[in-house]
Amino acid sequence: MTEPSAPDLAAIRERIDKFFRARGYLLPHHGAMAVAAPDLQDAYLVMYRALTLTDRHLTPFERETVWLAVLIAAREAVGTHHVELFLKAGGTEEQIRHITRLCGFAMGCGAYSFMDRAWSGIFPSLAGHDEYRAEFDALADGGPIPAELAHLALAALQATRGEHWGLRAHIAALYDGVPREDALVEALSLIMWPVGVNHFLDACGVWVEMMKSGAVTPSERFRIWADLPHQAGHDASHLKA
Repeated sequence: MTEPSAPDLAAIRERIDKFFRARGYLLPHHGAMAVAAPDLQDAYLVMYRALTLTDRHLTPFERETVWLAVLIAAREAVGTHHVELFLKAGGTEEQIRHITRLCGFAMGCGAYSFMDRAWSGIFPSLAGHDEYRAEFDALADGGPIPAELAHLALAALQATRGEHWGLRAHIAALYDGVPREDALVEALSLIMWPVGVNHFLDACGVWVEMMKSGAVTPSERFRIWADLPHQAGHDASHLKA
């Protein structure tokens, strides 16, 4: 393999400098892509803008609220700039305390799912999602974050964690009102950045199963998605060793 020429080295430095000037900071993977995979870095930046900076169905405040829950779930301290964006969008420290409290409760949903799955016959009052949601609503009601936004954020939190029992509870809660299905897609899609596309895939699989089973009733637009055949492309049960 030949050594890179001086112009090649200068181009690498210029690419890194250009990125730093645009973003104001560098992380280790930025340099790695700039040196060895510049086409990947270009695609990465397009994906980043589309996923995190494009206004769609969530307001900036709602989007950053969801981001806080996702980052708490992922233990992703590198996303501190989302705290700045949350405050810039009008968020307060009181609201951050409230979000943290709700996240702490929701991350303990395994206790409720255990009671539901293992001992629902012994403690029928803890069967299903009702008790979890009642306790969650008691924490959320009257707080500085609207209940609908709390459920959007906590649906994303549960999807980040791969906690499908809790995810179902929050999706069902959103459908109890006038469901913002497009907003739910956006909230769930944010998890692709910190934990990967497969968690988003799985979360959408939980949602589509709920629509197919009748657990929730989708709008006509989302019924088109729910009725699509062959959505289990990752199913390998037909393969033989």
